Amino acid sequence: MKALLNKLNIAEVNAGGCTGAGQWLKGKSSSTLTSYNPTTGEAIAQVVQVSDSEYEKILLTATQRFSTWRMVPAPKRGEVVRDIGEALREYKEPLGELVTLEMGKIKAEGMGEVQEMIDICDFAVGLSRQLYGLTMHSERPGHRMYEQWHPLGPIAIISAFNFPVAVWSWNAAIAGVCGDTMIWKPSSEAMLTAIAVQHIVNTVAADHQLEGVFNLLIGPGRTIGEKLINDSRIKLVSFTGSTKMGHRVAEATAKRFASTILELGGNNAIIVTEDADLDMAVRGILFGAVGTAGQRCTSTRRIIMHKSIARKLTQRLVNAYKQVQIGNPLKDGILMGPLVTESAVDEMMAALQQAQAQGGEILYGGNRLPQKGKQFVEPTIVRMPRQTDIIREETFAPILYLLEYDTIDEALAIHNDVPQGLSSAIFTTNLLTAETFLSHRGSDCGIANVNIGTSGAEIGGAFGGEKDTGGGRESGSDAWKGYMRRQTNTINWSTNLPLAQGIKFGD
Repeated sequence: MKALLNKLNIAEVNAGGCTGAGQWLKGKSSSTLTSYNPTTGEAIAQVVQVSDSEYEKILLTATQRFSTWRMVPAPKRGEVVRDIGEALREYKEPLGELVTLEMGKIKAEGMGEVQEMIDICDFAVGLSRQLYGLTMHSERPGHRMYEQWHPLGPIAIISAFNFPVAVWSWNAAIAGVCGDTMIWKPSSEAMLTAIAVQHIVNTVAADHQLEGVFNLLIGPGRTIGEKLINDSRIKLVSFTGSTKMGHRVAEATAKRFASTILELGGNNAIIVTEDADLDMAVRGILFGAVGTAGQRCTSTRRIIMHKSIARKLTQRLVNAYKQVQIGNPLKDGILMGPLVTESAVDEMMAALQQAQAQGGEILYGGNRLPQKGKQFVEPTIVRMPRQTDIIREETFAPILYLLEYDTIDEALAIHNDVPQGLSSAIFTTNLLTAETFLSHRGSDCGIANVNIGTSGAEIGGAFGGEKDTGGGRESGSDAWKGYMRRQTNTINWSTNLPLAQGIKFGD
């Protein structure tokens, strides 16, 4: 552990707050949070939570810095983000290993998460030169009308344990070039990776003399999180987490008319048609369902398969699951690590009991693996006679439900019959079926894929979902608009003052 921290140039990890450029707050609070290794259950480090006074200092610093940061030209802000991307390249391996150590995803996925951070920095650098507005034709002669986008203000980034660093970068890189300052509250299960990222960013912030742009505070959601979402100085809350907590964030921010970007639950399905390439389908399903031990918001949780290929696909999935190597995620060849907490294991087992009570049959897995550790489980396949209440819930664990259908309309009805609407996919070689899935009467999700799985989105497209997933969009496309405010401008360059809609008012 010490060797890994040394690779990241981290001398200490006890401070829970930072205002950037190395300005760590040593922590006056007596309350601490402990980071645990989910593989072994051992404590990694303790972090002192921020006190009320430290919280206030961070918010005041971010608010004051915004007044100058927003005046820096966007391409210059892009240069800062470019330097962050370069620093992440330098520390990719140790940071990826730290993600694996603290969160439990396999090393290849930990490295992939850091690569995602690098990619979004590259994207944001280009974006910094194209924060475009539109020009519209005015109905009044001698008038020009257009729109422009301005920085929004200090924003809060509240991230989840399953992507402890990538989700921050999705927001921070884009918000940075947009001219916002930001306060990051990471998950209490993944504090150490956040501290590591802050150390990396601090070196860049110090080079550019940018205290207060990239800020960190650590504390539980019930206290620090509540303060953030209710703070009138925070103009946007980007929250990644459960639908239940998303409701709380939405209510609190709506009361003060602040903006939100909500990335909440997913209950993602893959439709496998009678003409699908089953080799591709099995590979896509396996990664989507087993990757990150089923703890991605885009994890595959339901398979809706045509009855004609159900038996064959089921057997191939069972055979594939038998090949999954489970163990220490830092070791080569391991495909699945532990769940993040013991309570996550309990929730998985409770869900399986409910599935069986509702007619489900466990075809593979369903067991704890205490010989490997308290938080290890078998990835599980459950055949269900119909879509039931437990299937409509999102269980953050490697449970895959198998359902069957006769017609594509039936498959789509099953697919859309859940509260969540994040990611979706279909495996088919039929063009008409594929286009139906992508049409307005097809998938109701924010992400819809053909012949690839539900998991593993690229940063170039806007990421997010509908319904109980919250409607937020992050990362690519025009998601940057969420971090800015729109202003419509009309300029009268004539010597007359005509009114809109042809209104005559006096002489």
